Amino acid sequence: MRYHLSSPIPESHFIDIECSIDKIGADTIEIQLPAWRPGRYELQNFAKNIQRFGVFDTSGNPLIFRKITKDRWLIQTPGVSEIIVRYNYYANIQNAGSSYVSGGFWYVNPVNLCVYAEGYLNEPCTLELAIPDHFQIACGLKKKDTKTLSAKDYYELVDSPLMASATLQHRTYQLQETTFYVWMQGNIKPNWQQILIDFEKFTASQMAAMGSFPESEYHFLNLILPTPYYHGVEHRHSTMIVLGPDDEGEGLYTDLLGVSSHELFHAWNIIRIRPKELLPYDFTKENYFSTCFVAEGVTTYYGDLFLRRSGVFDDAAYYRELQVYMKRHFENNRNAQQSLAESSWDLWLDGYEKGIPQRKVSVYHKGALAALILDVTIRKIHQHQYSLDDVMRLLWERFGIPFAGYSLEDYQAIVEEVAGEPLKWYWDDCILSNIPLENHLNHALSWVGLQMVTFSDGTVHLQELGNERAVLQRKKWLSSGI
Repeated sequence: MRYHLSSPIPESHFIDIECSIDKIGADTIEIQLPAWRPGRYELQNFAKNIQRFGVFDTSGNPLIFRKITKDRWLIQTPGVSEIIVRYNYYANIQNAGSSYVSGGFWYVNPVNLCVYAEGYLNEPCTLELAIPDHFQIACGLKKKDTKTLSAKDYYELVDSPLMASATLQHRTYQLQETTFYVWMQGNIKPNWQQILIDFEKFTASQMAAMGSFPESEYHFLNLILPTPYYHGVEHRHSTMIVLGPDDEGEGLYTDLLGVSSHELFHAWNIIRIRPKELLPYDFTKENYFSTCFVAEGVTTYYGDLFLRRSGVFDDAAYYRELQVYMKRHFENNRNAQQSLAESSWDLWLDGYEKGIPQRKVSVYHKGALAALILDVTIRKIHQHQYSLDDVMRLLWERFGIPFAGYSLEDYQAIVEEVAGEPLKWYWDDCILSNIPLENHLNHALSWVGLQMVTFSDGTVHLQELGNERAVLQRKKWLSSGI
């Protein structure tokens, strides 16, 4: 499939798309626009942003078609070997999963606006951009020339956002066999020296824990806005991050570190270590799975922990982030009715909305606390000789490297293999029921010299304990990991 994107009037925020599909050997073909995007487990109905739509043969003759779902078309192709689908897309939103076009800046998530033909998902794709000659492109896809990108298949294409402008800034660093790119777009003067020092530190810490990195190139795509924003999305060769405001100074940089470390760990955990229900993605409907507490909760836990282990954060900075998870969970959803597994499944229902009172929990916040409990539990059993790191490495070796989807039962089996004993209490209390986490969390925290205190008004606070032995355990936990 070949795509050509242009914007004759960029101030209108419309992108014109031409998709060419050849080797058609049937009397009909079905065209689909994704109903959702990886990294956001909710239906987003991108087709609502299409204003006009038409299908033609290579001579420009219109073909008969009709819409058969909200985002799927049936096209009549008797005697036609190649078709050209022409439509436009309204691109006027700047978040980490959207698309936007203006006279000076293009930001495209192909999953928003690139249709595919049924049966062609594994075919190579090219993406040609009609951008000004002086624009630079930031993207994880391979470049055929200055305006054309190539993908091995549709799955790679739509997992590769891009930014293009004349004002992009970037630097690179190299670790092992991987080149990492840090891109910045916005009204900002980055402290590149500090950025490269800190990014190298947390990247090296993650790579040491996991053993190898999945890609030969990786791109941090950062869009810095003048308004408050905090959003990141993981992708195969990259992450798309949108932050603001651009005048926030140290707070903005802390946000950049936090979201970047989180999204980098996703390069293993969900991009390659993927639940079996998401392998392959079905872009036409919901892809239900009960392990998002692993995909997002474990990643949230590790995102900040790697910043502490690598020395980018000190103890106080790490405690502040840990306290954020505690406050958001216990002050808002302490008595929620759903378990982590149930809230993982129901992400497709209302996972990104506030929802009704005390119904669901956050797979990010409660998931991170459950991951902490598990990590410290394994460390306590084996006196730091094994940890959650070993669980993630085994998931990587057995499911990530061969790219074979894992199940909840697979995760449970590996956890208990590393722990060396059954952990029925953990699954029953922390993952599969709505039992509050306070007791298990404080039991784990006490071993590393910490305690969560709940005040009479329901607020929580994290504090250090003075036990010398516990302080030693905490240092081991927060340093090299093992």
